[in-house]
Amino acid sequence: MAFSIASSSSTSSAAMASAKIGCSFTSDLKAPCSGAFQPLDCPHHRSLPVITLSTKRSSAVKPVRDGEPKRSDSVVPLAATLAAPGTEEGVREDVGVVEEELNFEELAKELENASPLEIMDRALAKFGNDIAIAFSGAEDVALIEYAKLTGRPFRVFSLDTGRLNPETYQFFDTVEKHYGIRIEYMFPDAIEVQALVRNKGLFSFYEDGHQECCRIRKVRPLRRALKGLRAWITGQRKDQSPGTRSEIPVVQVDPVFEGMDGGIGSLVKWNPVANVDGRDIWNFLRAMNVPVNSLHSQGYVSIGCEPCTRPVLPGQHEREGRWWWEDAKAKECGLHKGNLKQENSHEQNINGMGEISDLFESQNLVNLSRAGIENLLRLKDRREPWIVVLYAPWCQFCQGMEATYLQLADKLAGSVVKVGKFRADGDQKEFAKSNLQMGSFPTILFFPKHSAQPIKYPTEKRDVDSLLAFVNALR
Repeated sequence: MAFSIASSSSTSSAAMASAKIGCSFTSDLKAPCSGAFQPLDCPHHRSLPVITLSTKRSSAVKPVRDGEPKRSDSVVPLAATLAAPGTEEGVREDVGVVEEELNFEELAKELENASPLEIMDRALAKFGNDIAIAFSGAEDVALIEYAKLTGRPFRVFSLDTGRLNPETYQFFDTVEKHYGIRIEYMFPDAIEVQALVRNKGLFSFYEDGHQECCRIRKVRPLRRALKGLRAWITGQRKDQSPGTRSEIPVVQVDPVFEGMDGGIGSLVKWNPVANVDGRDIWNFLRAMNVPVNSLHSQGYVSIGCEPCTRPVLPGQHEREGRWWWEDAKAKECGLHKGNLKQENSHEQNINGMGEISDLFESQNLVNLSRAGIENLLRLKDRREPWIVVLYAPWCQFCQGMEATYLQLADKLAGSVVKVGKFRADGDQKEFAKSNLQMGSFPTILFFPKHSAQPIKYPTEKRDVDSLLAFVNALR
């Protein structure tokens, strides 16, 4: 899916000093008056502490120069970059150039009390065309207004799950016209959606939790989008969700997703409105007189897919309108899994229903039991080679490589190589450490056809091409 580039009109430096919060768009419907309803709106754990903001890995922030980065097909811009005010057409002065390796923990402390506008300006200045705003069609339209006020070129992308409200699609169109931009839409894989609906029906999430559907319709498309970037900008706020967003910083090394260069630490996540109260967001929207999603006037505050979103009553928290049939402390779709605290990792509640949502689910992949993996170990002369991932569903690094491993299974389907998974946490952890060379999650093993000893995948590069090269060299 291609990305386009959005650029804003010029804005005086005074606007930067005076603007305090974010804004949203719609041509006809404006933000409600103040008297009306007021919304509140793994592998090597040593290398990346739970949600650490700093990183010394060179992959985290490599120098970004115009024309230098290689791009994946999913993020090639649809249109040429527009020049920021004061530059010649098609030429960007110092935009996107990062000369030094940055310590994002220190940067987060430096910007802790900065305005959203200042944070947005720093983000766009540092990453230029390699950063994009994630827009959901709700009040995080404020991010787009902030980007416009900086006077710098900017890009906007959104996830079209195929199940959004009609009002949200109308809002997308209004936003594009209002700002003169093209939103870069990412769509779910049609085959995966088809398989889910055929196997479980249209509304399976009401019975077994929303995580599987969100993973297919939102998380995997997001992962594809971020693979073409070095940084992204979100509308997360600390007051949005109890238990999951209370400690988010204004900038961090993304603890879950990978960027253009690949690997943990290759993507930076900016949260310009992290410290802003939801009511202040709406005060800003009214002050700037920008269009908003018409659903807000119907009692919707946090807006997602139509089957999973409903209005909230006065006094209710905004996230109570999302996945209302589930635990109120787990209102996350998976886009921000790094927010979830892991006090007791193997017992972590991922889907809000007391169960951990499993990973690596595919008809081309074998789920091995303890007996199955022991049998593989005993065989000295196997009929076919196997590649097996040792994983834990709660591990953010396992979650991060899920799409890649499923692609590997699809590519090897019909070949002589079998692809499997073995859940190695909990009661199986000591066995995996003692018998399967497991040091951390995930561990990938190859069981050759004519050798009793499994071979451990030796690197953290888990892209499909690297894994295929490993398999083809040994089978």
